[in-house]
Amino acid sequence: MLIPVILSGGAGTRLWPVSRQAHPKPFITLADGLSLLQGTLQRAGRLPGVEQVVTVTNRDHYFKTQAEFAAIDDAKGLRFEFLLEPVGRNTAPAAAVAALYVAQTHGPDALMLVLPADHLVERHDAFAIAVSSAKRLAEKGYLVTFGIRPNYPETGFGYIEVGAALPGAHGQRAERAADVTTHKVASFVEKPNETTARTYLESGRHLWNSGMFCFQAGVFLDALMKLAPRVYEGAVTCWEASARNTSPIELADAFAELPNVSVDYAVMEKAEGVTVVGCDIGWSDVGSWKALSSFVPADKAGNRLVGQVVSIDSRNCFIQSENRVVGAVGVKDLVIVDTPDALLVGHKDQIQDVKQVVEQLKAAAHESYRDHRTVHRPWGTYTVLAEDERFKTKRIVVKPGGSLSLQLHHHRSEHWVVIAGTATVVNGAEELLLQRGESTFIPVETPHRLTNRGTVDLEIIEVQTGDYLGEDDIQRLEDQYGRA
Repeated sequence: MLIPVILSGGAGTRLWPVSRQAHPKPFITLADGLSLLQGTLQRAGRLPGVEQVVTVTNRDHYFKTQAEFAAIDDAKGLRFEFLLEPVGRNTAPAAAVAALYVAQTHGPDALMLVLPADHLVERHDAFAIAVSSAKRLAEKGYLVTFGIRPNYPETGFGYIEVGAALPGAHGQRAERAADVTTHKVASFVEKPNETTARTYLESGRHLWNSGMFCFQAGVFLDALMKLAPRVYEGAVTCWEASARNTSPIELADAFAELPNVSVDYAVMEKAEGVTVVGCDIGWSDVGSWKALSSFVPADKAGNRLVGQVVSIDSRNCFIQSENRVVGAVGVKDLVIVDTPDALLVGHKDQIQDVKQVVEQLKAAAHESYRDHRTVHRPWGTYTVLAEDERFKTKRIVVKPGGSLSLQLHHHRSEHWVVIAGTATVVNGAEELLLQRGESTFIPVETPHRLTNRGTVDLEIIEVQTGDYLGEDDIQRLEDQYGRA
């Protein structure tokens, strides 16, 4: 049995303003119409023998993740389990609790395929062959990682130096045709400077470290217990304190006490019997605007343009606009990314420093580090249309069967106007049925709820007024999504 374990987290810094803390990189949609998370699920679900997928994600991202998975036709026959983190603690704690779940549910010999949710793999057939080779090694008790054959001197990745070959591990003709190789790992090396990276490329003995792994759940837990006892003991404490008879499984708050370390640092760099599957699977970690822009075809001037862009005498720029027209005149080597509430302009050579912008926004408690103008909720979405200190106007879309919590606000009143669909509204002691064009006013401190019992989206305009309009002014009394 092979259990893909998808690690889906991240703070949304390197691809800001498209990626945000509440809408991180796994949810970014590429040109094929799939998000990175959906692409990960799709290729994992197509692997032979896969019947269940385990996803470790943040509690705040659960409903969005669930909706993303439901939209993938290839995943209809799969079983899902979600392990929900109270806070992000890097890949080793996430993989540790997943291994405890897999060992408890399927036995310690069950194979885990650990996959980051935010990577791109374009050659699915080659990926399946590489996984097949990794499975055979993992069945023999090896800890297996995947190395990507480099084609340029990248300084942003760690590298794996290959050791002795493992003959016979990839004997199938398909594996030879896909140029899959298996070796013992000689060493893991940190991100190099450009000169060292060129040396690695020329040597033919170094692979990019992909951050993907395959091993038996019990073998990984044994290695954790020996090499990273704080991670192991903390994961066991957390697991035993978690309510494990529910789905999704909300991990206990003790998870926050686990060391913030990666699988590589906690285990792979220290363990014996580590092997690497070398492969060329069309892999990218999509870790920067430079990487993401490479998937957009360039015009004759070297510009890569997405959306409504007019370029005049500009060269070697990446420009993306979601809604507005962007005019670029006489500029070169820039990254320009426009979203409804934030604009990024940076030089290509310094675009990695965008995370410093996010840090400053977070320090200033500016909402744009966390949320987009459109925010996803379990019941649908809301979009902030206009606001100042005294009022805020939203467009709220409630999907069929969706319902906001029964709630009240201490500092604001709300006026709801239905613009599409039919709204079932609780307003204090009244229950109202509102059609398009009808409205209701909800005073401060009044319990209220909005529900869509129809078969099409319900859309309303909400106007808030009061002395404080923050999203934290909400007291949930009842909630069908367990948030009360």
